[in-house]
Amino acid sequence: MLNLERLRTLDALARHGSVSGAAEGLHVTTSAVSQQMSKLEREVGQRLLAKNGRGVRLTDAGRLLAEHAARILSQVELAQSDLEAQRGQVAGELRLSAFPTAARGLFPAALARLRADHPGLRVRSSELEPEAGVAGVLRGDLDLAVVLDWYNKPMPLPDGLVKASILDDPADVALPAGHRLAGQSEVDLGDFAEDEWITWGEGEFCHEWLMFTLRSQGVEPRIGHRAGETHTQLGLVAAGLGVCVAPLLGRHPMPGGVVTVPVRQRVRRHVYVVWRADADRRPSIRAAVDALRRAGEAVEQGTRTAAGQDPASGPA
Repeated sequence: MLNLERLRTLDALARHGSVSGAAEGLHVTTSAVSQQMSKLEREVGQRLLAKNGRGVRLTDAGRLLAEHAARILSQVELAQSDLEAQRGQVAGELRLSAFPTAARGLFPAALARLRADHPGLRVRSSELEPEAGVAGVLRGDLDLAVVLDWYNKPMPLPDGLVKASILDDPADVALPAGHRLAGQSEVDLGDFAEDEWITWGEGEFCHEWLMFTLRSQGVEPRIGHRAGETHTQLGLVAAGLGVCVAPLLGRHPMPGGVVTVPVRQRVRRHVYVVWRADADRRPSIRAAVDALRRAGEAVEQGTRTAAGQDPASGPA
């Protein structure tokens, strides 16, 4: 009889590619991973791991069993989802992540609502960039991830995931108060061909979007500084060190010495939450999606109110 927890360990090894990665994903020690694998090898009577330099690799038998383990664990998750749906109770543990500005702008309200409405649900949250969040959901390390793409650059979504929209997040350009364009009612990104940009880390989805968008307008970006957090970027803008794209979500309070100007082409990020299709019927997933949507609605309503619109009139 194959032990489910040992199959879970083998699946984590196959997904993470190392004992340390599997241990981190399973929230156990590396020795616990090694012990589980030794027991599984004795159960099946075959070597599942082989040394590979300082690490290990799966043998042919290990890869074969790992493929079966992934399917078995998916079926187990589906069964658990069906049982939770039948009980109709929002309880247990829920692991979710969000990129930093979404964690700052959405998590306080959404997680407080979940705690108040569902005291039997334990939520664990973390900050992760969109690509890492999607990978975590695919691996099974996370139940949900709040991610984003841009109006002109969608982020590919792997098979097996479901998504729900949370909000559209408008973005302006943040400028030092003394900048030559600070008094304009609108700007084009191409207006900043001679400015230094403060952007995200190399290889991050938002950085790649900015490079793609500026180059599509015939501008070769001049990168001055990099920072992952919006408020760090805005602090650099306040010091007169460049300009940055400033999405509304999570940017307040705005530091002194910074002004924001809308972009004529209406730059927006699409913020949404993803989860595994085989967990779709879990009441805890549905409760978390609802709480995130409500938090997103509050942000959008605050945006319209700040813009002087009637909150009931809908987006402009």
